[in-house]
Amino acid sequence: MNPSDLYARLRETVLAALAQIVPDLPADVAARVEITSTRDPAHGDMATNAAMVSAKAARQPPAKIAAALVQHLNAAPEIASAESAGPGFVNLRLHSSAFRALLPIILASGEAYGDATTGTGTKVNVEYVSANPTGPMHIGHCRGAVVGDALANLLGKAGFEVTKEYYINDAGAQVTALAWAAYWRYLQAVGSPMTEHEFAEEVPGGLQYRGEYLIEVGKTLAARFQASLATPDLGIASPEIWLDTVKDLTIEAMMTEVREDLRLLGVQQEIFSSERALVASGAADAIIEKLHADGLIYEGVLEPPKGKTPEDWEPRPQTLFRSTDFGDDVDRPLRKSDGSNTYFANDIAYHADKVSRGYDVLIDVLGADHGGYVPRMKAAVRAISQDAVKFEAVLCQIVHIMRGGQPVRMSKRAGTYVTLRDLLEEVGKDAVRFTMLTRKADAQMEFDLDQVLATTRENPVFYVQYAHARCRSVLRAAAEMFPGTPIADQDLAKTSVDTLAGDPELTLIRRLALWPRTVEAAALAREPHRIAFFLYDLAGDFHMLWNRGKDDATLRFLQPDQPAETLARLALVAATAVVIRSGLAVMGVTPVEEMR
Repeated sequence: MNPSDLYARLRETVLAALAQIVPDLPADVAARVEITSTRDPAHGDMATNAAMVSAKAARQPPAKIAAALVQHLNAAPEIASAESAGPGFVNLRLHSSAFRALLPIILASGEAYGDATTGTGTKVNVEYVSANPTGPMHIGHCRGAVVGDALANLLGKAGFEVTKEYYINDAGAQVTALAWAAYWRYLQAVGSPMTEHEFAEEVPGGLQYRGEYLIEVGKTLAARFQASLATPDLGIASPEIWLDTVKDLTIEAMMTEVREDLRLLGVQQEIFSSERALVASGAADAIIEKLHADGLIYEGVLEPPKGKTPEDWEPRPQTLFRSTDFGDDVDRPLRKSDGSNTYFANDIAYHADKVSRGYDVLIDVLGADHGGYVPRMKAAVRAISQDAVKFEAVLCQIVHIMRGGQPVRMSKRAGTYVTLRDLLEEVGKDAVRFTMLTRKADAQMEFDLDQVLATTRENPVFYVQYAHARCRSVLRAAAEMFPGTPIADQDLAKTSVDTLAGDPELTLIRRLALWPRTVEAAALAREPHRIAFFLYDLAGDFHMLWNRGKDDATLRFLQPDQPAETLARLALVAATAVVIRSGLAVMGVTPVEEMR
């Protein structure tokens, strides 16, 4: 149990009381006992479902258990009153001292307040971004990057052992198309007389990537190889001469840019895995052989896909994985009719590699268009790990960039899209990260450039940053008002806070008490957006308390003739700043000392 988690402590109190009423309560039933906040403060501070969940095992009516719980809980030192509510629930009202006692704990813990042990002993791999290295990162990549990074931070705070990973999709047809586009820029750099149209006519599938970001790659190739990769008349040489070379250099250049974009966004991943290296190692063939040895591979013909008529469907034998044995809705091809491996085979090999590294949970952060990928990958991970490893996916919906109420158009292949770096230069890392977390990942969102730059309550990042800046401003003013009085967090942790008895102050402390529970719940649900919501509500409670002093000078935090009361208020202000910093650290957002 986390001693800083008031809710966890109350749960232990409830379980102890329940054990006296139902002595042989099964462990799985006890695990379902919860302590939650009441929706209406008039009903108390917290509520428990203990009587409801234990009634069947106890063979007693929920109301009878609730009545007995009330008697026991009314004797608990932290509980001011307990009363039955509804069909088997018990509402709890705590002594205000129970909430005030949290302030010294928060101040002594610092940003570690809220750290949980929920994930202790569990190794988690969070893979995110993992874009084809075919150009600069755009806003679509950005959301997955922020969600994945914040989720990894959140899981770390909840006690999980987390690795952040990027899978470089550098083995597919799109990368070959990119190499052709870079080769066109190379021909331009060496002075080829070919027109873009003439070149595109010779390219398999046409010239797909026309963005200017490849001009520098072409110049680099020209500087390194001169005209040796072209024909004597500076035309297109045989791809066998240049394709692998151009592909390697172009991928390297694109990944250098991607890494820089991620750094500017505040994302630093420990591992970058290459699909090309994986394929070259023979890992995909090896995993197919292993699955075959396990009896999970067969040669068969799939049913026509949904939406196809029989006339459109050509049945052909394929190497199939028995993914339906592991919960998928159809068996999946691992080899094409020409004998080459499918993308899915490569993906299984990659996840098998992650399994071999000892992770207990694999989490992939994917675009919403990859929803159909999830069941097959769950099946594959179950098969290759013998059900020892859990696969999860967090799906991120599309983001629409808005300016002046109008969408900003993007087109990656045409090179006219808004890059992540453009966005970062315009609104900054903190605004991008915070805003991306103001919606649940699987909900579509509009990123309004005008709103993100606004200095109003409607701009969540400003509202939360302003709350922290106000906290720091109060503490700086206190240092000037009371020279020689120690007011560092560790000093304020020793201050008596008994004078904090007003409703707005206790409302703020109650919010601070929710932080450890918010961390735990958000981590288990894999929902980092809950942190943004919590911080916005916390900022609202603090701003409400601040605004009282604007209207009534006697309610201001700093009262020169009331040093004891002022120190108590400073402890509350400092604790609020601690929790805001703790939450912003999870989000990867930098707290500010003052607003400019």
